[in-house]
Amino acid sequence: MYKAIKINMNALKNNKIFELLVVSVIIISALEIGAKTFELPDSAVSLTDILDVFITIFFLIELTIRFIADDDKRSFLKKGWNVFDTLVVAISLIPIDNSEMALLARLVRIFRVLRMVSVVPELRILINSLIKALPQLGYVVLLMFIIFYIYAAIGSFMFSQINPKLWGDIAISMLTLFRVMTFEDWTDIQYETMEVYPYSWIFYLTFIFFTAFAFLNMVIGIVVNVMEEEHQAARAEKAEKQPSLLELQQELKEIKALLLTQKK
Repeated sequence: MYKAIKINMNALKNNKIFELLVVSVIIISALEIGAKTFELPDSAVSLTDILDVFITIFFLIELTIRFIADDDKRSFLKKGWNVFDTLVVAISLIPIDNSEMALLARLVRIFRVLRMVSVVPELRILINSLIKALPQLGYVVLLMFIIFYIYAAIGSFMFSQINPKLWGDIAISMLTLFRVMTFEDWTDIQYETMEVYPYSWIFYLTFIFFTAFAFLNMVIGIVVNVMEEEHQAARAEKAEKQPSLLELQQELKEIKALLLTQKK
């Protein structure tokens, strides 16, 4: 009996229509949270409260279906996204009233929008790739800090007399260079120093090349490389989960036996 329920739950979990329904409810949840930020009439407030209860119950049922359909229930909560979904659903069960937990319940309901990441595999791969790329990005950030520090020291020594507000010390100079790197009116800073040092454009162009262009390409390269590894791991995991022909035949035999016992 339990095996039949598990097979049905697994089929429901992998059903495309059910996945679209879950995504639709998440979108409705996001719209409902956004609607509560406006001043609404009493009828609309009551409607959002009813909708909030429906969404919470739906997420609870969906999480239960995923738990029943999971083959290894002991390791269900060892997966990060399952832990996140369980915490969001559990805290969403806290009623929103004037209690001390009301603020926490409201904040967690906002994070229900992030369930889109755990539902859509492509978004999950993207987030996992960004997290795994962080250690490698740390070295890139360290290199960026070294470049910033060198150019900030040079800028402070050369341009502090021209504009102390932008180049007064090394800390302010680093903030100014960040403005240059993001192209926020950086030409105004350049033309101001070029009035005293005509060749100071070399300082800005080399800095932009080392930071904006080289840094961006390094970050993209690291993230793309990690994403490719994640896609390969996902394809390998999917291939392992696909049942073999013998397993399918065994399941068909079990279903036939179950049907025969029910007929008797």
